[in-house]
Amino acid sequence: MSGELSVGIAGLGTVGAGVLRLLEENAGIITARAGRPVRVVAVSARDRTRDRGVSLQGIRWVEDSLVLASDPAVDVVVELIGGASGAARDLVEAALLAGKPVVTANKALIAQAGGELAGLIRGGPGIRFEAAVAGGIPVIKALREGLGANRIASVSGIFNGTCNYMLTRMRDEKMEFADVLAEAQALGYAEADPSADIDGVDTAHKLAILAAIAFGRQVDFGAVHVEGIRRISAVDIAFADELGYRIKLLGIARASEAGIETRVHPAMVPEHSALAKVDGVNNAVVISGEPVGDIVLQGRGAGAGPTASAVVADLIDLARGRQTPMLGMAPDALRSAASVPMAAHRGAYCLRLMVLDQPGVIADVTAVLRDHGISLETMLQRGRSPGDVVPVVIITHETGEAAMAAALVQIAALPAVQEPPALIRIEQA
Repeated sequence: MSGELSVGIAGLGTVGAGVLRLLEENAGIITARAGRPVRVVAVSARDRTRDRGVSLQGIRWVEDSLVLASDPAVDVVVELIGGASGAARDLVEAALLAGKPVVTANKALIAQAGGELAGLIRGGPGIRFEAAVAGGIPVIKALREGLGANRIASVSGIFNGTCNYMLTRMRDEKMEFADVLAEAQALGYAEADPSADIDGVDTAHKLAILAAIAFGRQVDFGAVHVEGIRRISAVDIAFADELGYRIKLLGIARASEAGIETRVHPAMVPEHSALAKVDGVNNAVVISGEPVGDIVLQGRGAGAGPTASAVVADLIDLARGRQTPMLGMAPDALRSAASVPMAAHRGAYCLRLMVLDQPGVIADVTAVLRDHGISLETMLQRGRSPGDVVPVVIITHETGEAAMAAALVQIAALPAVQEPPALIRIEQA
């Protein structure tokens, strides 16, 4: 291919400005790797007057981002608006229908509308979205290309830097959830409305995308079981530490004879494991495949630099004319795999109760667990204050999710139990 690759960017927030900066600062190495210059020729954003810390000199400003889809001077559209609907989706659909390739960092759009978007691709490069998962960690390229010869058994990891930062601070500084959240918001790690992060939705979007590529099926966000970290307390963190675990918000996708399980929830992982050592805003992905075995990818999962790195990597592929199907294989090769419900999960659990310190309480709790076929491995109780509320922590042997859920209902109804039981699953990650 000859001539430059002309790019139109919609959205000039942190990532959009980061892309402009990276293309300017690393122009020489990008041109060498792309085989031709990659140049932004047009941009569109809500506020033209805002200072973004990058020069827009020589770049055409477009008021309506949809114009980029039909602009003959734009070879590829970079969508950095965000959101699963509205202007972002309208632009991506228009560009694909026009036969124009799209690069996006929009995980919500790919997770919730990936199937519909795939149906709009009119041959050619279609849509690329390395930046949608784990920032600068090239996990999509690894799954789709580098591990293309492997049968993938599982993909799991830490996919949200905000939650990982908060859990790290709670452990290191013995802080409560609300205080850490306020700190994360002040530092810009958490949004004013942090629900997408702390309720696990952001992680679920990313997991749905990875599961589709890993297991060769359409993206199925609705199949993901989603729990966040709102109920994790400093007490939980302290007990986990005492027991030799770290609490992390994990996304887990695993294949079995029963189908594909996809779940997002806080989990206790052994302190010696790879994921336990991933702290702060970092992300990590563990991929298990045959014959490659286990590999771990780790790095910064968000921010202008890492995300812009992934966007520009996709632009380099387009400049080189590299074509890869959206989910790693042709649409007619994607299989229909059953989704394993959360109720079918089996594993060990950590149960934390706040109970009145009085005779017979432990016997009542263990009787409920016994009646549901749940056996205990470890039990911890701290403090002896007759008549006061004290924490009790129970670690179970492997049991079924459905049995555990039924037991929790009965335990919560016991007169001595003063708060809803807190349940954290244990993963040998």
